Amino acid sequence: MRFVTTLRSTTRAPLLQVAKTSAAAIIAWLASQLLLGQPLPIFAAIAALLVVQPSVNQTLLKGIERSVAVVAGVVIAYVAGQLFGAAGWVILVVIVVSLLLAWVLRLGPGSTNQIPISAMLVLALGAQTPGYAVERIIETIIGAAVGLLVNLAIVPPVSIAPAHRAVKQLLTDLAAALSDLASTLTSPSTSGERDALLERARSLRGGRDAAASALVHAAESLTFNPRRGRHREALKMDEELFGRLSVLTTRVLGMVRAVHDHYSTSLIGDATTLAIANELERAAHDLRLVGAVTASHEVPTITAELPALTAPLMIAAPNTDQWILIGSLMEDMRRVREEIIGTSES
Repeated sequence: MRFVTTLRSTTRAPLLQVAKTSAAAIIAWLASQLLLGQPLPIFAAIAALLVVQPSVNQTLLKGIERSVAVVAGVVIAYVAGQLFGAAGWVILVVIVVSLLLAWVLRLGPGSTNQIPISAMLVLALGAQTPGYAVERIIETIIGAAVGLLVNLAIVPPVSIAPAHRAVKQLLTDLAAALSDLASTLTSPSTSGERDALLERARSLRGGRDAAASALVHAAESLTFNPRRGRHREALKMDEELFGRLSVLTTRVLGMVRAVHDHYSTSLIGDATTLAIANELERAAHDLRLVGAVTASHEVPTITAELPALTAPLMIAAPNTDQWILIGSLMEDMRRVREEIIGTSES
C-alpha cells in the first residue's frame, strides 16, 4: 500500500487537460493517416501528447522544445541507419550520442529522454526505408500543430483566481501579525506565546513564496492566451500589491523577532509602547483597507471603526529602559507606513 502511495502524486491535472490531450492525440493520428497514408502515425501522437501543456505559453515553449527533440532523434537515427544499419550495437551507440547531444545543448529532462526514445523507434521501425525519416518529421510537425490548435481552441486555463487568493491570504496574515504584535506590547505574555507569535511571523515567508509562485503561474497562463485582455488588469493590481506585501513580510518578521528577543515586562503600560501598539493596530487596519480597495470589496465592519493611519508616529523619549527596541520598532513602523500608503522610496 505504501508503494502505491509513493507512486501517486499529491496533485493531478484537471480532467479538461486529460480531455484536451486525448483529443489532440486522436486528431493528430487521424490527420496523419489522411495526409500521409501512414497506418500507425506514432510520432504524430507523441508530438501531440508532448505539446498539449496546461497553458498556451507552456505549449509554445516546453511543447515545441520537446517536439524539436523528436525531430533530432529522427535525424540521428536516420544518419546512423544509413551509415551502419540497424544492428543492436548501433542502437546503443545512438542512445549515448543522443544523450550527449542533449547534454551539450543543455536540454531539459523531458527533451533529453525524448531524443534517444525517438531515435530507437526510428531504428526499430524502418530507418533504412527511403523517405521514412522525412515522413516522421512531417508527422511530428502535424502532431505539434494539432496539439497547439487544440490547446488554443479548448478553453485555455486562466490561473488568476488562485493568485488573487494567495495574495489576499498573505495580506490577511500580515494584518493579523501586526495586530498580534500590538497585543503582545500591551498585555503580559508568556515565553510560549511569544514563541508562537514568532513562528506565525516566520510562516509569512511561506505565504509570500506561495503568492509569488501563484503570480508566476497566473502570468504564464495569460501569455498568448486569447482571454488575456479581460484579466490583465486584475493580475497587474495583484502583482503591484504583492510587491508591497513582500517588503512588509520582511519588516513585520523583523519587528516580531525584535520583540521576541528583547521582550521585557517594563514594556507593558509604558506610554511609548502603547503609542507603538496603537500605531500597529492602525497599520493592520489600513492594510485591510488596501486589500479591500484592491479587491473592490466593502471594508469589513470589524476594521471600519478603527482609526486610519494618517501620519507618522511621533513620540517623546521612552520611559522604559528598552530604548533600543523602541527605536527599532519606530523605524520599522515608519517603513511599514510607507509601504502601506505607497510612498516608500526603498
